[in-house]
Amino acid sequence: MKNLSILGSTGSIGTNVLEVVAGFPERFRVQALTAKSSIGMLADQVKKFRPAMAVVYDEQGAEELQKSLPGDMDVSIRCGEEGYVAAATLEASDLVVGAMVGAAGLLPTVAAIRSGKTIALANKETLVMAGELVMQLAAEHQVSILPIDSEHSAIFQCLEGNRREDLQRILITASGGPFFQRDADTFSSIRPSDALKHPNWEMGRKITIDSATLMNKGLEVIEAKHLFDLDLSMIQVVVHPQSIIHSMVAYRDGSILAQLGVPDMKSAIALALSYPERLPLQQPLPDFSELGKFTFAEPDLKKFPCLAIAIEACQAGGTFPAVMNAANEIAVASFLEEGLPFDKIPVVIQRTMAEMGKTGKPGLEDIMAADKAARLHASEVVAALTVRRD
Repeated sequence: MKNLSILGSTGSIGTNVLEVVAGFPERFRVQALTAKSSIGMLADQVKKFRPAMAVVYDEQGAEELQKSLPGDMDVSIRCGEEGYVAAATLEASDLVVGAMVGAAGLLPTVAAIRSGKTIALANKETLVMAGELVMQLAAEHQVSILPIDSEHSAIFQCLEGNRREDLQRILITASGGPFFQRDADTFSSIRPSDALKHPNWEMGRKITIDSATLMNKGLEVIEAKHLFDLDLSMIQVVVHPQSIIHSMVAYRDGSILAQLGVPDMKSAIALALSYPERLPLQQPLPDFSELGKFTFAEPDLKKFPCLAIAIEACQAGGTFPAVMNAANEIAVASFLEEGLPFDKIPVVIQRTMAEMGKTGKPGLEDIMAADKAARLHASEVVAALTVRRD
């Protein structure tokens, strides 16, 4: 029996994790669930999985959650950053699923590593903001970090059983998002309802917008660099609209290994939860005869500058990736509220990065300070650029 703390249980990844858990009740026991503001959904999860702890963002949410649960239910309800850290370090848990959205996932993940927990990581911002620090901590505490992202799970699987010195390159595939074929001159008229219509994947709102701008692929490049200890020059992004090949690994003899599957997160989630075993998920296999062909293309960095911005931040290093990530979160949030136009998302990020300095060898406090300052600065840039649309 493996005991789990699930950080971000009401999001897209968290709900998929719980679906896998529900299918194998003899294998997994949920010890902690956390959410931000989806109190009703969290209450339903608590009733079904009966964890020892449930955590929400603030005291008001904690009171609402308490009222939503039966009076005789024995669950510790916590709130705030201290609550998330408590869930991540809960003694009863063996594995912590990092599925929180954005920078909020960094501190609980660091706390879980320091307490010796195995990490199943979906929160890519943890490694984007503090990849070097996090991987060093994981090595010091002998903690395994198992990827949940489909692309990184694919790379992980293609690296297994092969000599590291034979590795030549990894190829991260991208669907291209909903606007791969759209004229860039029309990007200013894109509405949130347009950008949230991903052609292949069902994801949370923020990550779906990141997919539409290709920022998600930039974040994945940075995550892969740290997770697999790669030089940036060894990482290539390839647009693959069918989303059947989840990523590939090339070796020096010319061999390329690819991991394929239907576009569904459950396979990658299940592998991270049960590694090295594979669970019998009964997932459908791709119908290759119906697909007909796979197509590939280079990403257009002029049309989708967010990918280039992320690579630039990674090359600059220091606190720049944290600054870039914070500015992107602010810009995407404004776009989703129908404030900032879609084509101004990269502008906010570029201006924020250009006007902020960087710390060369940042500690955790430096990274969190840079994140906070970048959010304030990006908010000012957004205010200057925002035009409300009817």
